[in-house]
Amino acid sequence: MNIRPETKSDINAITVLTYMAFENHPHHEPGAKPTEHLIVNNLRDAGALTLSLVAENETGIVGHIAFSPVSIAGAVSTWYGLGPVSVTPQLQGKGIGAQLIKTGLEMLKVQGAGGMVLLGEPEYYHRFGFKMHSNLTLAGVPAEYFLIQPLVDTEIPVGEVTYHPAFV
Repeated sequence: MNIRPETKSDINAITVLTYMAFENHPHHEPGAKPTEHLIVNNLRDAGALTLSLVAENETGIVGHIAFSPVSIAGAVSTWYGLGPVSVTPQLQGKGIGAQLIKTGLEMLKVQGAGGMVLLGEPEYYHRFGFKMHSNLTLAGVPAEYFLIQPLVDTEIPVGEVTYHPAFV
């Protein structure tokens, strides 16, 4: 498995992969079509895709992860949002998403990121060090699904987190 930054020639494959990975996702309304691929494309178009990694094997691109800046209490921060994470449906549960997450966290830490936030399944993300923390909140989301991970040894900021408008 090779993990690398996306290139322009990867964009169509990332779009198709992300759509397929989220089609019929259990957290979507029944019959709803995925929009995660649009989020990634809108982040890219807005210049807000801080880090975009692909996982590829001999068949091509089989995974993707996106990281984008978040604001805290209305201010620019050194924290980032993780997601979406997409893996080809036939290969989900094989560790590709985990490799993408670990690689992305390490790369952003080296680049000086203060921390990471995400909206996701606690059972899955706890293994990567993500936890619920009362200092940071996301409006309209049950607290147990909004998870954080500081990447530096400093105080955790306080306030409501706002994702890039591409997530709306």
